[in-house]
Amino acid sequence: MKSKFAGTAGSIRSALLFGIAMPAMILPSLAKAQEEAQPATAAQDDVAAEEQGNEIVITATKREQTLQDVPVAVSVTTAETIERAKIRDLSDLQSIVPALRVGQLQSSANTNFFIRGFGNGANNAGIEPSVGVFVDGVYRSRTAAQIGDLPDVQRIEVLRGPQSTLFGKNASAGVISIVTRAPQFKFGGNVEASYGNYNAVVVKGVVTGPVSDTIAVSLAGGINKRDGYITDLGYNGEANNRNRWFVRGQALFQPSDAFKLRLIADYDKIDETCCSVVNLRRSGATSIIETLGGRVNDFQTPFADTVYSNFPSSNDIKNYGLSGQMEYKAGPLTLTSITAYRKSRAITNQDSDFTSADLIGRNSADVDIGTFTQELRIASDLDGPFNFLLGGYYFDETINQGNQILFGSQFRPYGNALIQAASGGALNVTTLEGTFGALENNPAKYLNTFFRAGDGLTEQYKLRDKAYSLFGNVDFEVTDRLTLTAGFNYTNDRKDVTTNVVSTDVFSGINLDAAAYAPFRNQLLFLGALGQGASPAGAAAFAAANQNNPAANPLGGLRAFQFLPPFLNLPNAVESGKTRDSDWSYTLRAAYDATDTVNVYLSYATGFKASSFNLSRDSRPLASDLAAIRTAGIAPVNLGAGSRFAGPEDASVYEFGLKANWGLVSANLAVFKQTIKGFQSNIFTGTGFALANAGKQSTFGIEFDGMVKPVDALTFNVSFIYLDPKYDSFPNSALGDATGRKPAGLPGLSATFGAQYEKELTNGDTIILRGDYHYDAPVQIADGLPGFIQRNAQGQVVSYAPAFAAARPFRREVSDANASLTYAMENGLELSVWGRNLLDSRNITTIFDSVAQSGSISGYTNQPRTYGVGARFKW
Repeated sequence: MKSKFAGTAGSIRSALLFGIAMPAMILPSLAKAQEEAQPATAAQDDVAAEEQGNEIVITATKREQTLQDVPVAVSVTTAETIERAKIRDLSDLQSIVPALRVGQLQSSANTNFFIRGFGNGANNAGIEPSVGVFVDGVYRSRTAAQIGDLPDVQRIEVLRGPQSTLFGKNASAGVISIVTRAPQFKFGGNVEASYGNYNAVVVKGVVTGPVSDTIAVSLAGGINKRDGYITDLGYNGEANNRNRWFVRGQALFQPSDAFKLRLIADYDKIDETCCSVVNLRRSGATSIIETLGGRVNDFQTPFADTVYSNFPSSNDIKNYGLSGQMEYKAGPLTLTSITAYRKSRAITNQDSDFTSADLIGRNSADVDIGTFTQELRIASDLDGPFNFLLGGYYFDETINQGNQILFGSQFRPYGNALIQAASGGALNVTTLEGTFGALENNPAKYLNTFFRAGDGLTEQYKLRDKAYSLFGNVDFEVTDRLTLTAGFNYTNDRKDVTTNVVSTDVFSGINLDAAAYAPFRNQLLFLGALGQGASPAGAAAFAAANQNNPAANPLGGLRAFQFLPPFLNLPNAVESGKTRDSDWSYTLRAAYDATDTVNVYLSYATGFKASSFNLSRDSRPLASDLAAIRTAGIAPVNLGAGSRFAGPEDASVYEFGLKANWGLVSANLAVFKQTIKGFQSNIFTGTGFALANAGKQSTFGIEFDGMVKPVDALTFNVSFIYLDPKYDSFPNSALGDATGRKPAGLPGLSATFGAQYEKELTNGDTIILRGDYHYDAPVQIADGLPGFIQRNAQGQVVSYAPAFAAARPFRREVSDANASLTYAMENGLELSVWGRNLLDSRNITTIFDSVAQSGSISGYTNQPRTYGVGARFKW
């Protein structure tokens, strides 16, 4: 593999070094024309900028402004809140940011982020997220590169709504921006350790200081380990554990106030067993599994935290990267360059039948992603009424993905039982093998090959994505109180995909409509007609008339068991495997300072996300391409229609906002109507995923967050979001026409209430008591379950109603309480006791059709109560 990517990696490394070095080489000559300034002040200002009461300084609009002055809907979580609330990663963040929703699916590498109900990503590397995650200005393109433990964070900004005119890639639903502390020119740091239930151990720290008058460095690192809270009785082990660590080094070169260069290198690793699935509804397939000796958890007690698998679901994830950020100030202009290269590799394997039977012996994925990004922007700070920001962004990413799904040793008897049940005992695997072979004049051709252990699907995908964008904003101060803003973004995105997918599932390669099998179909039709009371002559006539009629094929019911049919690879004579997208996005905003303490704004913004490819075994040609594919003679057996890719998303939002700061009280309100046309929907069907564009999805919402500080020692916080979403148009969903339906999984109301009491003692020590409570109103978890769609023997849809009915009983309500008590000594030592989900409120986070188990339902559960003690020392 190294030799395969050596050329690409080498060229990207060269570009990375050039991107970092070029500004550093050309700008010192410009700096000579400036007056020499005192070094290090900007770095020292990072500490002061972390939090200033209600005047938190943020960079949501790529300029330093206070939270109250930024005319954008943004939630800010400070380093203090992260520490007191024991927020370890972005998944924990949703407990204090109601507009943010985080879902973890098949593995540790599959985490989805949603803002205001919009977002995707799923467990498919070809589907780009609608919520952009940036760490120190560097885009993290896939979830495997986003979920590591938080490093030395200064603050986390969650920007709600389309942000395409400020961020160069995939910000059509919003942005999560993580800002870490820069190295300091004063020696300092902190180290912390905590221990909790499930033998949870977290140790992390950071040290920073000067190397010279112009160079400062920092080094941060941490480990996070925990036993699994799920007991797997199948292989007698544990699951859903934590085992991850990270290291992050920085260097800051700042010879003057006019110029600074910040270099960051990081590496993190995850090696965990995750994520366990519980059975929520039995079916006839469950009984067959138990007949084979397999076990499934009791569906009536999903929160017993016991499951059955025959091997652990492993996750081996590595992320690393290097970035360089240069900033140069020339009078009223600031030039910023951010150059980065990142590498992410996730190797996972899952027992995807989620039983102790050896049905699926392997379902592995090896996803290797290399990403180079370059951003260059110039911003003004002019005395006149005009100010501007103008920038460009370049993105170059290569994804190499290899998958394997193979039958286990018990899949053959399981498949045999399924066929017997579907045919009323008339057929079995051995009969089919012998009959099909004999009719092809080779009786031994198929013997012992159907559902054979080790057979399955081997997949290789490669996606190359090159994109660039130009973006800018202009502010015009009409008066001292009224500012008008116009912004734009032009994006050009080019994707090229190649695949090499090979199926060795012999039964899935059988054409049940083949002319050679007409005598067998004739016999089955004849017997069936006799069983319905027809005369021998009538039955014979019926069989002869319909033996070659696909609509009457008595073998049609067996198509449901052709799990891994042959694959038509890309590119081919009809499908190019390419997408070419471009779009203009823009922002229009008016911000008005109604008083010295109250600001209001009115805005309209659009956003864009380019096409996403379906890099999975479920990638199928569009229905419109099938005729040309068959005419070209390249269609493999049993090729059906589906989707190779989903087209672009176009987002828009109308928003009114109010921000008020009265010192002891602050409040922020946003009322919005957000719409995404072509939303990229990805639904699991029980054996694969259906990727499709929704015609239009919209949400009306109201957001509020406020803070009250009645006395210096006491602070109250409240945040809530009300959402009223619907599919305005979605005629081709996996569940039929979903137009007019309310998307599942989006609670109408989410709210967070928090309080912190900080009391300084006479000896200089401080006691800090913090608590927060998060509530999500009850909501249906899934729109429907495609595996319950009623079909005829030929696989044609009869009714979608059973799919909606099957999902309707499953609802989620969140009631999550967290608290911590800290004793902070004047010498820098802090001792704390903490707990998350103190009420031990359990819920089902996701449901789906059980894999290859028709009529059965599976799901993921949330994390139980956790608690512990900790110590932290700052100097």
